[in-house]
Parts: sequence; C-alpha cells; structure tokens
Amino acid sequence: MSQLFTVEWMNQFKDEWNKEPQLASALQKIGFNSTIGYGFDGENDPRGVLTVVNGEATEAGLFDGQDLSWDLRASTTDWEKWSKKPPGMVGLGIAYSSRKLKFEKGDYAAMVKDPRMAGPFIKSFGVMGRVK
Repeated sequence: MSQLFTVEWMNQFKDEWNKEPQLASALQKIGFNSTIGYGFDGENDPRGVLTVVNGEATEAGLFDGQDLSWDLRASTTDWEKWSKKPPGMVGLGIAYSSRKLKFEKGDYAAMVKDPRMAGPFIKSFGVMGRVK
C-alpha cells in the first residue's frame, strides 16, 4: 500500500470508491452527501479529504481547511490492518469503543444504527485496500 492519504492515494481511493456498487450506488440511494477527512491519531488535522455528492466521490485531495462532515482518525497500523481485512460491525464497534478508530467529527452512533450507512462505511475500508 502506498503512503496513506497523500494526493495520489486519495485520488485512487476516489476512483475505487466510485467503482464499488456496495458503496457509491448504495449511498446514492439515500442521497448521501459528505466531506470526509481521513488522518492519523494525535495529529491536529486530517491529511486527506474525500467529497461525496449523492454517493459518488467527486473530489479528493489534501485537507486544506474544508468544513468536514466526518473526520476519522486511527494509527497507520490500524488503517492498514482494516484495509486488508475490513472490520465488520463487531470489529468496528470494538475499534470505536477501544478508541482505535476516532470520530473527531461525525456521529458514529447514528451511522451504525442506520444499515444504509453502516454497510457502505464498512465497505469503504475494503476499498482502501485496493489503492496501490
């Protein structure tokens, strides 16, 4: 896996996001719009940002002060582990409760209670593993 959350990585992630029907198409059905930051635990700001409009990833790049809907943080080791083997609902709950996955912004509880969002969220980890 290339260096996480660089411009190149984020753009490949955007492309892979849009190729995955269980992600882009599923989120399109619920009119999902978001600006999602991805970064590392302990840093002030996320590194990468993905803009999603009606389920489709439309923009990707580095964080530059964008207003975020979601800001997800974890260690490099955990991001890489989850991209190789997506966590599933139980694993996601454990990651969240143990603070391995932090939501600096965004409502984790609301997301996991809505299967229309939770399934695609879990799928996004697997899509990360497709970035070369």
